[in-house]
Amino acid sequence: MTDQGEVLIALLNNKSDFKIVRDRNWYRIPISSAHKWLKNRWPPQWIAFYQTKIFGPEAYSINYYTKVIQVRKVYRQQLFPSELPNRKSNQQYYQLILNPLQKLPKPILSQRRRRIIFIPTTWYKFIHAAEINDLYDDSPLEDSLWAELKRRKIPAERQEFVKVDNQNYALDFAVYCSKAKIDIETDGDSWHTNRTAKDNHRNNALEAAGWKVLRFTTQQVQEKMESYCIRNITETINNAGGVDEGKMVARKINPKANGAHQLSLFDCF
Repeated sequence: MTDQGEVLIALLNNKSDFKIVRDRNWYRIPISSAHKWLKNRWPPQWIAFYQTKIFGPEAYSINYYTKVIQVRKVYRQQLFPSELPNRKSNQQYYQLILNPLQKLPKPILSQRRRRIIFIPTTWYKFIHAAEINDLYDDSPLEDSLWAELKRRKIPAERQEFVKVDNQNYALDFAVYCSKAKIDIETDGDSWHTNRTAKDNHRNNALEAAGWKVLRFTTQQVQEKMESYCIRNITETINNAGGVDEGKMVARKINPKANGAHQLSLFDCF
């Protein structure tokens, strides 16, 4: 398939909203949330839905997608005219008018059953995704490192949000080990020329909470992926007891091992 426009991965966390999407062909997003999380990735041409625990066998995965026909600004009272007036009645939403739902040939899974908010991505990444982490589209540096981590079967969560001392931090990559947690950051050149006390506070807060922080520059990712980045990541993982995959024994990483290619969603077409 060719590129068919931007795709938004959105959350479905209750069955009533799923019924609206399926039977009435629309989905709502608070305008404030769209401005905060999506910015220049708005509006989407396609939307897909990440379902949470309440959906049983379809939980923690993307199973459905569809094309966005129209986007309208509306008030909540217009969406739910039979709802009694309340403090949300005058809240503004984007109402996405949708084509009927289509089911993916194979779900896009979250291995660690994570919670997401929104993931703006491309059509290419969407149709080739085997898991949630394949969808992120924030940085070519992150994409390069993610491809190498996957190839070497190093499990990581991209764009993981963690809360430390009532402060939320977005991690480029999170690796969960038996004795520690690892935050891996792919810092562009601008980060190194604009380091502030805030960056140091972030690192110190994460370290105090049991995170080991690794940072790699543009040059290191582009020119020293294996000799420096992967070597440091695997050594840190193994020193932290190996990756915790919910099994009896944590798995150590062989720095010389290569992984196999994983089939994409639409490889069967």
